[in-house]
Formats: sequence, structure tokens, C-alpha cells
Amino acid sequence: MTTDPEHPVVPEELAELRRVFEVGLTRIEGQLALHAHRDDQNVKDQDDLSSRISALEHNRWPLPAVAALTAIGALAIGIWQVLGH
Repeated sequence: MTTDPEHPVVPEELAELRRVFEVGLTRIEGQLALHAHRDDQNVKDQDDLSSRISALEHNRWPLPAVAALTAIGALAIGIWQVLGH
């Protein structure tokens, strides 16, 4: 390490640089831990939403079948009215 002869590196300055570096690393590690926790929570929420959507899709009415039954019912009523009256 080259230093300016007018400003010699002293152990106190090196200790201060190390402390600042360690504080920065600790802060970054804390942020990474927070992001990891949030990611885990988001994965859990996504799995929950996927299961809820699957349950909703499973319990919904089959619209094409309902439409076909309605059409058959309307046809039957139409034929009954034509033949019965």
C-alpha cells in the first residue's frame, strides 16, 4: 500500500476503516436477511392464493353445461306450448 509521505497511515485510521467496513457489511447482511424473509413470505402468499384459486375453479358452475340445460329447457317449453295449446 503506497501512502502519501505527508499523511502516514496510522493504526487508528485502519481500525476506523475496518469498523466502517464491518458496519456496512452488517447493514447489508441485515437487508439481505429482510429481503429473504420477504421473499419467503411472498412465496407463502403465492402458494395460498394458488390454492384458493384452485378451490374457486373447482367449485364454480360449469357454464357450458348450464347453458346447454337452459337451451334444452327452453326448447322443451317451446314444444310443449306449440303442442299443448
